[in-house]
Amino acid sequence: MRIGVVTFPGTLDDGDAARAVCIAGGEPVALWHGDDDLKGVDAVVLPGGFSYGDYLRCGAISRFAPVMTSLVPAAQGGLPVLGICNGFQVLCESHLLPGALTRNGSLHFVCRDQRLRIERTDTDWTRDFAPGQEIVIPLKNGEGCFVADERTLDELEGEGRVVARYLEVNPNGSRRDIAGISNARGNIVGLMPHPEHAVEALTGPSTDGLGFFTSVLTTMVRA
Repeated sequence: MRIGVVTFPGTLDDGDAARAVCIAGGEPVALWHGDDDLKGVDAVVLPGGFSYGDYLRCGAISRFAPVMTSLVPAAQGGLPVLGICNGFQVLCESHLLPGALTRNGSLHFVCRDQRLRIERTDTDWTRDFAPGQEIVIPLKNGEGCFVADERTLDELEGEGRVVARYLEVNPNGSRRDIAGISNARGNIVGLMPHPEHAVEALTGPSTDGLGFFTSVLTTMVRA
């Protein structure tokens, strides 16, 4: 089961994402931003970092990369896609997910181990979690505040598309404590915290993030 990991100029966490795929039991496949060939992968991860230096807006330039010309229609057709941090920003800029990620409410970069509650467990990336399961994974962002108009927020809530919420503290001011969302179909997920940094007990703070990567492998087995 081959999972593509995209590298843009400024991407930082592609190596960690690839390692997480390996630990979960998948085969990571490197995808370059300047190449529109998805290499026949079964799923794609858009990892964190500062693609194209975060110029204009975070993810605003990445949406026009050649790889996205292939990824967008593939995702719309059902290909599982996980956007982590900067990858979440890219998904919103590409209109694969609604809303936007803006400057943290504190106006400071935040780096902490963050407690989350998993709220949607029927997506391609969360099937291995239990409804309401609480996990701890790292968070590190400067523009992680999820915003959308009230109608969109109500739709996300009403359709059960909030994937994860912040617990104990809202680290960036995200509306309704939203840490991650999905599209209606559940194959596209955007998540601000970093599950790829919580897949090994040695480096911690937990192995709670591994479930995102095993879930997509479970999804492909079922398919």
